[in-house]
Amino acid sequence: MKKITTIGTLLKLPKRTRVAAYARVSEGKDTMLQSLAAQVNHYKNKIKNNPEWEFIGVYSDEALTGTKDSRAEFQQLLQDCRDGKIDMVITKSISRFARNTVTLLETVRELKAINVDVFFEEQNIHSNSGEGEMILTFLATFAQEESRSVSENMKWRIKKDFEEGIPWGGKDSYGYKLENRNLVLVPEEAEIVRLIYKLYLEGYGDMQIGKILNERGYKPKFSEKWNRASIRGVLINYNYTGSLILQKTFRENHLTKLTKLNYGELDKY
Repeated sequence: MKKITTIGTLLKLPKRTRVAAYARVSEGKDTMLQSLAAQVNHYKNKIKNNPEWEFIGVYSDEALTGTKDSRAEFQQLLQDCRDGKIDMVITKSISRFARNTVTLLETVRELKAINVDVFFEEQNIHSNSGEGEMILTFLATFAQEESRSVSENMKWRIKKDFEEGIPWGGKDSYGYKLENRNLVLVPEEAEIVRLIYKLYLEGYGDMQIGKILNERGYKPKFSEKWNRASIRGVLINYNYTGSLILQKTFRENHLTKLTKLNYGELDKY
């Protein structure tokens, strides 16, 4: 006869919360990109050091805007949430997640419907909490208005500069440098610009001109060698005619930041 020994019921281990993080910074700014790396490390350590959490990953974007459609990693984060891979998302603040109130609420509501919580560190808010949506609505509206105000102030400053003939931002043109926001001639570079135009008027093509400059050891400003694109950049640059047209383009609005050609919607200077 078999002897059966009861050894007790095995304890069921509690399921760990699957956590991901989202980070975003503005595109093209070195200090901001360093900030992005710091954010990624912060979240990676924060999640991995919590025994109740399972680290899924850190999704990060360099973005020009706060709109969700322009952010590939943000879209991937949402898809992974829909696919049931994530239980909670951590992000630094509302403005990092979305500057548009409508976008924020639509996203939070979609995630809430599939039981994915979003935690905003700066505001200390969980989207799945009872008062979460009400507080998020208020704070997101405030963030959106703040963004609009900053944008309007920037536009006013740019317009005042344009009215005084001062270029706004951008890089130096070859042959010029920006000093106190005014274009100042660089004599040694100006000679090369004159040479480019001289060769072009003699019938040389842009590739031939680039070859001649490289053989003579002349360096362009932003690359190692002259090429077709850099030569064309000089030949079509209206600055070299002695004229400067300001506000040829403009930003659609403070949310999309889409750049459009100015066909008379705004003044040119």
